[in-house]
Amino acid sequence: MMDTANIDRLEKDVSAVKGDISALARQITDVMNSLAGTAQKEARRGYKQARASAEDAIGDISERGNAMMGAAQDAAGTIEETLEEAIAERPLAAMGVALGIGFLIGVTWRR
Repeated sequence: MMDTANIDRLEKDVSAVKGDISALARQITDVMNSLAGTAQKEARRGYKQARASAEDAIGDISERGNAMMGAAQDAAGTIEETLEEAIAERPLAAMGVALGIGFLIGVTWRR
């Protein structure tokens, strides 16, 4: 049989283990909360960086689109001026070319 001193010591040991488990549970909770806070901060930082990158990319695309539109408008203006000059210098040749292009479009359209 166990004597009272052994039972008292066993109860103290069990109580100490319960205290240690409680302290360990609090430490684990604190670490988990800290990790969750860090993960949230990192997620926010990643989101902000991704958003800034997307906004930069959209800005770059917009600038390129505007530049391309400007270049296309310049090219169209140049072609228009060249055509006007060619028609003014050679109206009969220009009319022949227009008729030829119209004929080719008509033949192609029928197919």
